[in-house]
Parts: sequence; structure tokens; C-alpha cells
Amino acid sequence: MDHWEQIRKLIEARRADQLVKRIRTLDGAARKEVAARLPELLKALRGRFDRWDDRLVDYSVVLRVAGAGTIGGAAGVASWLYRRDFAPRWAGRDNDVDLLLDVLADRPAAWRADLANRLVLRMRAADDRGMALTLALLRETGVEPPQHDPLVAGWAALGTTLPGGPLRDDPLLDHLLPRLFEAEGVGRELQWEQEPHSGWLGALTAQAAAGRVKREALIEGCVRRFLRGGTPIDLRFFVRLHEALDPAPAEVAPHVRDYLSLLPASPGPVAELATKRLRACDGLAADDLAEAWESLLFRSERKLVRAGLSWLDRSVRRAPELAAVVATPLTRAFAADSAELQEKAVELALAHAAGMGEEGRATVREAVELLPLRLGHRVAAAFAGGTVTPAEPAFVPPPLPAAPQRAHALAPPAELSPGSEVERLPAQGDLILLLEEARSWQDYERLLADLVTLAGRDRARVAAALHPRLPHNPWGYGRQAWLHLGQWLQGAANSLARIAPIRRAWHRMMPRESLAAPHRLLLHRGAEILRAVEEDTLPPLLLATPTHSTGHVAAAELVRRMEVIEAAGAKPLAADFQQALLRLPRTPDPEATARAARLTSAAGRVLAGWTCPEVAVELEWTCGSHHGTHDWHDRDHNHDIQPVPTATFVPTGLPLVDMVLGVERRWAEAEHLAWWPSTLPSHREVAAAHLMPYVNRRFYGETRVGPEMARELARAEGPVGAAFAMVLARILGDPDMPESVDVLLETAARDELPAAEVGRHVGLLVAAGEVRVIDVTTALDAAARRGAHEHVWRIAAAALPTLLPPPGVRPRNGLAGFVTLAATTAEWCGARGEIPEVGDMAARKGTSGLLREARRLHDLLTGTGQEG
Repeated sequence: MDHWEQIRKLIEARRADQLVKRIRTLDGAARKEVAARLPELLKALRGRFDRWDDRLVDYSVVLRVAGAGTIGGAAGVASWLYRRDFAPRWAGRDNDVDLLLDVLADRPAAWRADLANRLVLRMRAADDRGMALTLALLRETGVEPPQHDPLVAGWAALGTTLPGGPLRDDPLLDHLLPRLFEAEGVGRELQWEQEPHSGWLGALTAQAAAGRVKREALIEGCVRRFLRGGTPIDLRFFVRLHEALDPAPAEVAPHVRDYLSLLPASPGPVAELATKRLRACDGLAADDLAEAWESLLFRSERKLVRAGLSWLDRSVRRAPELAAVVATPLTRAFAADSAELQEKAVELALAHAAGMGEEGRATVREAVELLPLRLGHRVAAAFAGGTVTPAEPAFVPPPLPAAPQRAHALAPPAELSPGSEVERLPAQGDLILLLEEARSWQDYERLLADLVTLAGRDRARVAAALHPRLPHNPWGYGRQAWLHLGQWLQGAANSLARIAPIRRAWHRMMPRESLAAPHRLLLHRGAEILRAVEEDTLPPLLLATPTHSTGHVAAAELVRRMEVIEAAGAKPLAADFQQALLRLPRTPDPEATARAARLTSAAGRVLAGWTCPEVAVELEWTCGSHHGTHDWHDRDHNHDIQPVPTATFVPTGLPLVDMVLGVERRWAEAEHLAWWPSTLPSHREVAAAHLMPYVNRRFYGETRVGPEMARELARAEGPVGAAFAMVLARILGDPDMPESVDVLLETAARDELPAAEVGRHVGLLVAAGEVRVIDVTTALDAAARRGAHEHVWRIAAAALPTLLPPPGVRPRNGLAGFVTLAATTAEWCGARGEIPEVGDMAARKGTSGLLREARRLHDLLTGTGQEG
């Protein structure tokens, strides 16, 4: 068997180890022949597989070994090794390095060095698949690598432990270590190095301690890398290496000018280490110190500015003559964006004023205009001059915008001509679609009114017209309890058309479980229409169809409708009548009352004697099933806190009215929540109390109590208290509901905003983790700037006792901004009167933004603030 057949069979069998041994026995001519036959074999193998099939890659190792051992030139070998055919779809590093090194071992040293250099220049990234082979060839040949950044990054990425031993024995160390501080990409490869005793940090510091590399070279390399610039990620490893080396002042001294040049604009971590090393150097010249302080105090990072002020103060206290050079650095801090830093700079300027000299004092006087009014007055008085910046014109909040009209009249049901009456009734499928697509409650009420009016006027004609238009398998909802109004209207339409009616469905399909009272009232209205259809007792019209956009029924119109029913010798539907009573305005209509007194039916007599019930609603926050006290700053146990309403009133004797006025926590179909404000338009606090179980629910796909419902509550009538305040507080804290500000403004414009209750619930909602301080602050700030500043102040004042943390408890994120808003609105409306919790906060030690704003607010409320 000739040598090619043997090589081919070994390739086909993928026996790479035996292939290496066989190739090394071939002479030059045989190798040349094998090299010539390899492309043909590769083509044949490629033809066996689909172009997207990865199985050709299974032959890549033996093919690469065969080419590396037989192709004559280094350039040809480099091209063969990294053909696209041999690259796996999911690229990784080569796994055949040892085999390739073995098959290349008998090549001349110069040839292998040439191959190594060619492979270096093919590298494009630190994770290039050929990196391991390239580094191995370089180590074997001992040739100095060409300048190529990806090679250095790859050397760093492959780590410090070599197949033959640790870093100190790496032949590439002397060549590549200096380039480690210059090559792009090294910092990103080593950014996760953190442990000072492992990885590159541990290896380099250990080699420096052992004398294998020079500490000076590593320190100088780090500084040189810092001077080259880069992002914090690029420089992170070198910052850690520099700090792991911990240069002594004597090692820093030769690079003082370099460290100084790092202070003005290098990334924060680099500027921090430069500051640390320069502060440890004794004997820095006054000009160098002044340059360092000026650079630091001009930075935007507050941490660096604080470090610069501290360094300046300590240095001048040790060497008072340095006061002569502090004026310019300190005036840089006059322009800081932090009141704390401005105040500290002013204190240092006043403390060291005597040693500044006239030139320094003049510099400070020129910079007075950079300071706010209060600090400017202090400096101008101490330095005998300077232009104090006048206070910026105070923002003058506009007056509250006028509230829109509370309600507008709804168009009455149209007078229907005989030919068009039936056409106004939608087909069954259309009716259900209307209901399920969450059309407005006004549309639903019109559908109810039309169905009753048309069927009461000409039942036979309506039934005949509906019959062909309704599907004959109508019970798409099954025979379970009917929870949707649409099911009851569907049942009524089918009963009219006599299509598969369910006998006594009005009784059998009524849910037995406990439902929220407004929901149950709505289902009773649907059920009694169905019953009246079955028993042929429909009245000529409905009483509860609203006349106004709030859901109210005008008293005069309700009396007129009752007169129509009495004249027809009919009886009103019970649930419809009780809903109509709940929709009467709170203000009596004397003329309508007089007409009602002439009604003769039992329902008429009830209407004539009707007065709007007074209901007292209370809201208590409970944790789980336990009532009473709660630590509102306990962040770990506030997730189960919920508001629970209760209602107190004198029973009316009307079962559905009393059921709705008595607030109990019950389940309801969320699609009907939008009805509830119009169900109780004269008792908005009761309606808001019914909404309590749904106010805090924010699950995906659920109906949310949002600005539209809150606006309807705001435009309804009746007292407002804790329940309405809770709804408003919750939507104010929702960043997805900016319209909540309009609801607040509208309620405030009517002088109906329970501001203290809103503030109390803002505090409780934040404490319960339902809303964020920053979101509430944003909404309230917008309201204040649109004219509701007095109301916002009352809200903030009521919220602060709950929001301000007791000593030892970390403040919530954004609380400083909320206190700032409180102080600003208190100033705008001239508020006075101490809040004990604010006073306690103001008395604590510290300089945080929260404490400064608490002190400002306390001074405003107690009249102890000083302007100059």
C-alpha cells in the first residue's frame, strides 16, 4: 500500500496520533505528494455533508495535522490551518495544539519561527482560536514576537499558569510584559481580576517581590497606562495592580508630575489613587500643591472635591504659609453643584483668610458671585467686598386653573320610529362583543334602556325581528353562574326570541358566592330584566338610566318616569328602582318633590319621602389579619399591608341600597369596576371604599383603578375622606399615570381635596412598598407648579411624620427630594407651625442632603432661618 493510501485511511478513520507518527516517517517527495492530494480529499469529504452540517469539522484535526506536516511553505501552512472549513460554528480555541507541535517538530527552527510570526499577524482578537498555537510556537522558537496588540491581549487572557510552569518561566515574559501596559484590549481582558494573591495581580506582585521583574517597571507601566487614558473598564486592572504594589513615597517621587497631570481629567478611580499617593509625599512644593487642589476642586465628583478640601485644610493647618496659595483652588469649589461642598469651601476660605494675602483675598472677592445668596453675604462681609449674586426671582406659582364642569347632560334615548325600532337592537353576538370590549358604562346603560323600551312597546315584533339574527346555540358561557351583564342581556334577548331559553334563569344563574355589592346590584338589574321578559311584566321604561355624565338621574326626570310607569299600570323593577334612588342628586329639587307627593304607587311613596342617606366611611390599614399598630419603617414586613374600609349609616330598609352602602371586602369581575362611581354618584366615598381591594393590584392584564375612575369620583358628589384620598394617593405614586395631577388640580379647584388624608396615605403607601418616594415627588411637584402649592404643602406635611425615619434607620431613596419639595411649597405659601418629626430630623448630626433640607424646612416653619 503506498504512502498516500495510508495517509488517506488514517484521515478517514480520524486517527490523529497515528497520523502524526506516519507523517514524520515520510521523505520530502512523499510529503509533497500528500500535500498535493489534500485539497481533493477535502472536497470529497465536503461533498458528503450538507453545507449547514457541522460533521466536516470532525475531520478538521486530522486534516490540519496532515497539512501542517506536509505543506512546504510556512505561508501555505498558516493558510491551511485556518481555512473556514475547519472552523466550528461555535468558535473556540484550538484543541489540537500538542498534535500540531509534534508534527512540526522536525521542521527547521527558522521555518517554525517564520510560521510563528505569520500566525501572530493573523490574530484579530484576544480569544482568536489560533492564539494557543501561536504562543506555543513563539515559546518554542524563542523569537521576539512582532508588535501586535491582539497577541498581548491573548497572552493576558490565557492566564499566568503555563503548561511548563508558572509565569516566571515564560520565555515571553520579557518580550510581552512591557507591552502589557500599552496594548489595547488588555484592560478589558483583565477587568475581572480582583484577588491580590491570585491571577495576574498575584503573579506580577510575586515576581516583583522575587526580583524576576522590577517593581519600578510595573509602577512606571501603570502610570504610563494611566497617562494614555481610557475608560474606567480599560484601566480597572491597572488601578488594582498599582494599589497591590502599594508604591512608597520614594517610588512615587520620580513620577510626581505624572500623578499631578492625572488629577484634572482622568477617570475617578485613577484620580483617587493619584490623590492618595500625592498626599503621602512630603515636601511637595507649594505650587504643586496648589495645582493639585485646583484640579481636584474643579472635578464634578463630590468624593474627589471632598478629598481635595480635606487635603487643603490639613496641609494649611500643618504649614500656615500655604494659605497664600489656597484662594484660587477654593474659588473653584464655590461653583460646585453641592450646597454642602460650597459651604465647606466658604468655611475654609473664612478660616484661612488671614494668610491669603491681598492678592488671594481679591481672588475670593471676585468669585463671590458664584455663591448662593446666604453664603455670598458671609464671604463678602469677611473679605470686605465682592458682588453678591442677587436671589433668583422667586417662582410665583400660578393660580389654580378653574375646575371643568362637574357634569354634562346625556342625550335622552331617541324617539324611535316604528320602522327603525328593531334595527336599534344589536344582534346577540354584537351585543356581547360590545360588552366584552369594555365600552363605556353609558353605552351599557343605553343598551339596557333600549332593550326594555322596545320590548315593552311591541314584544311580538321585537321577538320576530330578533329570531333570525340570533345564533341558535346561544349559551357560549355554559350553564355556570352568570357573572357578566352581557350574559343576562344575552339571556333576555334569547328569551324574547324564544331561542333555547333556560327556564327561571333569573334565579338559577344568579351567582351564589359573595360578590362586591356594586357588582351584585348590576347583576340583579340584568336578572330582573330577564325575569320580566320571561313573565311578560316589562315596564315601559327603566328608571335608573342616567341623565348626566356622573351617573346622576335628575329628580324631575325620575318623577316623570315614575308617572309614565304608573300611568301604564305597571310596576317598576326593584333593582332598577333602588339604583335610581342611589343616583338621585344630594341637593333636593322642591318642584320634583312636590310632584312626587302626588304619586300613588308604593314605589312612588318611597320616592316622595326619599332623602339621601349619610354614610361615614373609615379606612384602617392592617397587616395580614391583624389590626392595630405597625412599624411603618420595617422594610421586611410591609408587603402584606392593606387598607380595609368600614361604613356606618342608618339603614333605609331597601335591601339593595343597604347592601351597597354597607362596604364589605368582596370579590368582583374587574371589567365592571368602571361602573362603580356611576353606581354611587352621590356617595363617592362609598364608591372609593368599594374600590379598595383593587387600588393596589398591579398584576399584568388586570383592570387598574386609574385616573379615569378617580376623575369620575372627583366629579361625583358627597363627602370625601380616607377612601377617596387613598385612590388619589395611589395614582399619584404611579409613574404611568401622569393624568393623576389633573385629578388633584380639579379636586383642589373645587376645594374638595382632603389634602391631609392624601398625605397620610402617601406616607403609608410608601411605607408599604406600594409606591416610590421619587414618583410621588414628581407628581406633587408638577401639581405645585400648576397652582396647587398650598394643597401640596398640606399633603407633604401630613406625609412627613411617616416618611421620616427614626434614628438608625436608613432613609428611603428620594426622601431628600420630597423634603426639598415640602420646604419649597412651605416657602411659597408662607407655612408656619413646627412639625415635631421634622424638628427631630433637623437636630441630628450630619451633612447629608436630607438633613440640610430638613433644617431648611424646620427653619421656615419656626421662623428661625437666617438669610445673611
